[in-house]
Amino acid sequence: MHGPTFAGASRNSFMNKTDLIQRLADQHQLSKAEAGRILDTLLDTVVTAVKKGDSVTVPGFGTFKQHARAARNGVNPSTGEKIKIAAAKLPKFTPGATFKAAVDPKAAARKAGAAPAKKAAAAKKPVAAKKAKKG
Repeated sequence: MHGPTFAGASRNSFMNKTDLIQRLADQHQLSKAEAGRILDTLLDTVVTAVKKGDSVTVPGFGTFKQHARAARNGVNPSTGEKIKIAAAKLPKFTPGATFKAAVDPKAAARKAGAAPAKKAAAAKKPVAAKKAKKG
């Protein structure tokens, strides 16, 4: 199925660049050409920054950064011959907490429920350690 992914859409739908441009144009009363230029500028800015080694952080959404993969040895699966795989610089995206919570609210709720328990356990440990030192 082709088309934009919006709330209530089926799992097999997806959103491409054209769909994003249409959504921007509709939401902000822009022409599709203007929305396309805005999206191109945004993407170009992120690519340029990551290419230089900078990271781009959008709070709540995530962080784009460059990840260096070290050179390593590998094996050619068809011949079994050992080969050297060169080092590489790859783009990496790490989603932010708000984005993760929007995608999987149940996991966010579990994590939020686990955080107070961990803090309570951590708070009790120093008190016990102080009592042990005194005795």
